[in-house]
Amino acid sequence: MKPTDAAVPPELPEQATAPPPATAGPLSARNLPAPEKLGSGWKTYADPGGAEAGFLGNNTWTRKRDPHQAAFEALPSGCSGAPVTGSLPVPQYALAGTYRTADALPATALLLRFANSTNAKAYYDGYHARMTACGTGGDLSVKQLWSDDTATAATRTYAGAESYVDISTLQGATVALLATTSPHPESQSPWAQSVIPTLKSTIDTP
Repeated sequence: MKPTDAAVPPELPEQATAPPPATAGPLSARNLPAPEKLGSGWKTYADPGGAEAGFLGNNTWTRKRDPHQAAFEALPSGCSGAPVTGSLPVPQYALAGTYRTADALPATALLLRFANSTNAKAYYDGYHARMTACGTGGDLSVKQLWSDDTATAATRTYAGAESYVDISTLQGATVALLATTSPHPESQSPWAQSVIPTLKSTIDTP
């Protein structure tokens, strides 16, 4: 049966028995920003994967994801705030790209391509609602930096672990999520705003 709700985990986890393809349907590296467009000194990174990562490396910086698994895992969990309920559309395709920042810190972009712009907007709105309601003080703390109808920036901080700048944006039938490890995520609001046009210019290209 085709999955219909990205807000619940898939019945079968994503398989890690072979290196995933570097493309996902119409999505490929050309849908992701070139590293220099995200910041001086940024580079693409071919993640080797492994048992702990849950996937096998494919010797490239992009990899196909199971759409349901990727859309579910992107949602915040471990929040202390009031949970947001309701079903979310499942994308048709999902593609992840891995980068390293100028400080050699990990950054990951996830593209979710939906059947149409209505489904993409519904997922984006649901994602944003869950991030806004997450609150602080739980295993995951989320602080909103700024938002508008099609782009949002927030910080994600995991208890006793890393902090991230979390950028989400919507263009046509595609949602892009960019998470960048940062020791000072609150100071990167201007950078987050500066990369939104770059993301929007590539993510929904057929």
